[in-house]
Amino acid sequence: MTMVQVKICGLMRPDDIQAVNKAQADFAGFVFAPSRHYVSLETALALQAELNPKIQKVGVFVNETTAEILAIYQAGAIDIAQLHGKSTAEEIKELQDAGLKVIQVFERKSIDPQSLANYLMVDSGKGSGQVLNWKALPHIDRTTILAGGLNPDNISQAVTIVNPDIVDVSTGVETDGHKDPAKIMNFIKNAKEEYAL
Repeated sequence: MTMVQVKICGLMRPDDIQAVNKAQADFAGFVFAPSRHYVSLETALALQAELNPKIQKVGVFVNETTAEILAIYQAGAIDIAQLHGKSTAEEIKELQDAGLKVIQVFERKSIDPQSLANYLMVDSGKGSGQVLNWKALPHIDRTTILAGGLNPDNISQAVTIVNPDIVDVSTGVETDGHKDPAKIMNFIKNAKEEYAL
């Protein structure tokens, strides 16, 4: 049983970067799609100058073109593209051929185990904060990411039931709309603690 990895998404401020560095997150998510957590390429690059290089950088996209995604990758802002919305096998392959890893997101719909993506994410909806029915999730032999409504209080239960490879949180570690370093620390500790025995 390998230790679950943690992605903290929606980073926007220098304080957020310090918090993920300190808590030793595995992945840092930057949202390039229109949303409350949107960051420009310039902002993302400025923030990443402070990011621990061991932390993989994920760009979140909703129906952006492969050209737009590759421009952000070529600027050095992302290691992995997280694709919401429609993603064709051709688009995924084009990104992978350029050197990117790809997360394909399945929102409230069944996961396609034939997807070419490197990671398959199951989510309750873009930042909806709703929790999925964890017991109903199918077990597939692929690298899976669990997202949707996770927080420091429910994460250890989610990991126990679903046994995902990676868990993803954004609003669940915020207080008053901003990332909360204590919640980030607790989330990561609780996600990984059952492996520390």
